[in-house]
Amino acid sequence: MPQQRPIKHFLQFKDLSRDEFEYLFERTRWIKAQFKAYKTYHPLHDRTLVMIFEKASTRTRLSFEAGMHQLGGTAIYLNTRDSQLGRGEPVEDAAQVISRMSDIVMIRTFEQETIERFACHSRVPVINGLTNEYHPCQILADIYTYIEHRGPIQGKTVAWIGDSNNVCNTWLQAAEVFDFNVHVSTPPGYEVEPERAGLYGTDHYEEFADPMEAAKGADLVTTDVWTSMGFEAEDEERRRAFADWQVDADMMRVAKPDALFMHCLPAHRGEEVAAEVIDGPQSVVWDEAENRLHTQKALMEYLLLGRIETPQ
Repeated sequence: MPQQRPIKHFLQFKDLSRDEFEYLFERTRWIKAQFKAYKTYHPLHDRTLVMIFEKASTRTRLSFEAGMHQLGGTAIYLNTRDSQLGRGEPVEDAAQVISRMSDIVMIRTFEQETIERFACHSRVPVINGLTNEYHPCQILADIYTYIEHRGPIQGKTVAWIGDSNNVCNTWLQAAEVFDFNVHVSTPPGYEVEPERAGLYGTDHYEEFADPMEAAKGADLVTTDVWTSMGFEAEDEERRRAFADWQVDADMMRVAKPDALFMHCLPAHRGEEVAAEVIDGPQSVVWDEAENRLHTQKALMEYLLLGRIETPQ
């Protein structure tokens, strides 16, 4: 009987080492090249991914579902409104059942605690598709996109402009792993919470009251919507608070001349980003969105099969 590999989950960005991420990026390059050349690659034939959604999604569902099909497997969509999870079934019980009927699980939910509890009782790898606290698959794609366009991110400066949300928290964890710097600028009252970001004494980020100062000399400027899912009741209040935190052409001009702009989408032109920026020459948002597909394929392959030697 073959020896079973230990289960590895991806619940926060810091769950994997820099060496593991560099392996994933190598695999991503190869897997993406196969996709672009219309070459069939089915390492996950007869494997099943269960996708559990408590929060709605476009890119997360499409990238995981299409990715699993492209790897030869099957993806099953579960919404908590349509399952026993939405009717009070304990997370621990659901994890026991779902993980006995599938090979890998992706969960997009509100509380990080929910996904941690599920993973503790799962017999298969669990991937965080987004929680209130973290969005590790997004930053996996973002860093790969930066490397694809500009080379290594080590020692570079990322400017985060806007809300200190789950994406911001994950950038801060990634800075620890890859040894780069994050300049964070948020309106008063929306600053980074070190405990929520999973940071305990770090020299990889600096906070700025002035967003223009945060963007000065940055290699990458990135932002997100001002009102994340679950905070809709605060929308008007947030619009007023964030009015001076729009990434516009003036802000991009104070960054490095070859600085990139990223946004995890969906975007609201005229709010967190000006149309001339997101649709301009420094924007790589469409590559960034596509790379969710390819990096997640590499991630699922790794969690299920371990390291595979990439053909030269």
